Amino acid sequence: MEVTQEIETPSSSIIIPQEWSDATDSIVNSFSSNPPIAVVCGPNNCGKTTFSLNLVNLLLERHKKVAYLDTDVGQTVFTPPGLLSLTMIDEIIPDLTRPCLKTPERCFFFGDISSKRDPEMYLLYIFNLFDHYLKEYRTNNNTNSLDAAGLPLVINTPGWVKGIGYEILVDIIKYISPTHVVKIKISHEVKNLPAGAFWTSEGALDTNHVIEINAALQDLLHRSVQMQKDASGVRELRVMDYFRQCFPNGRNLSRKKLGLALVAHPPYEFPISSVKIKHLHCQVHETEIFYSLNATIVGLAISSSVNEQLPQCVGLGIVRAVDPSKDMLYILTPVPQQTMDDVDLLLQGFIQIPICFLKVPGYISPYMARNVIS
Repeated sequence: MEVTQEIETPSSSIIIPQEWSDATDSIVNSFSSNPPIAVVCGPNNCGKTTFSLNLVNLLLERHKKVAYLDTDVGQTVFTPPGLLSLTMIDEIIPDLTRPCLKTPERCFFFGDISSKRDPEMYLLYIFNLFDHYLKEYRTNNNTNSLDAAGLPLVINTPGWVKGIGYEILVDIIKYISPTHVVKIKISHEVKNLPAGAFWTSEGALDTNHVIEINAALQDLLHRSVQMQKDASGVRELRVMDYFRQCFPNGRNLSRKKLGLALVAHPPYEFPISSVKIKHLHCQVHETEIFYSLNATIVGLAISSSVNEQLPQCVGLGIVRAVDPSKDMLYILTPVPQQTMDDVDLLLQGFIQIPICFLKVPGYISPYMARNVIS
């Protein structure tokens, strides 16, 4: 590998090339009365997440907080997969390869790892998150003297940049109208986004600052070397990290021990009649609803009195069992009791439960019990 003028970051395994450092410096030091709003985009595995997190760290040197809008439901940064979130970051991220989970300021459960199944709902959630940021953090009403003009915002985007994915990205950039758009390119040109301000009409003027940089990893011929990720494995790790929060010593639990601990963990009891059940991206016959819920991951949400399409997600849960005879649902989740008291909606999507949660030594099926639907 050949990377020139390398600069070390807090993550020992991450090296930022000079080109990337120059790009982040130009955003951080941009001369404007308002903090930057930066969109980071490019094809899969080109380094968007690494660049966006490094940008967050540098912005934190000048601001008490940085807002982070995560639009990549398949490779989320601060939440489990399937969520669209707006998170406030107030401390340096020490490991850019695996940042720790954080409680979002606001989030929605999309319930899938791609926007393909419902692009309209996907965009509705993103636009609402951005509107919330504008309302709460882009006015003087809710900022302190050090950030009187508001907080900077970093938006990370998915690597699906062709076909409908491209159209979705264009819609996002048009709606947000960022101060900076960072486009990361790879040597395989056909996979890259078009040059310039591709989201504008032909010949239209645009005030956005477009920054085009190359992927960090290159071989001796200066060809991009994309980091191949085990996407499903990364998602499983994020889900496991999330449910480790059920336990005080969760970080020390191995896969096997985590599965055993969850089986023994007392679940929350929910009267079935007290919650609504909504299936996302599919239809389930009413006679099969309870069967489809058991041993699945659901979004725990609070209905919105303003817009029923925008229920606020407060976390994820595993449906441990369903007992219609007792009108009871049993759910495992790290969400605090006081928050769970407000949950009135369960959202079922396509977020897979880790295999290690289902195959627990000593149990035929840990999510199966007498007189309880399994």
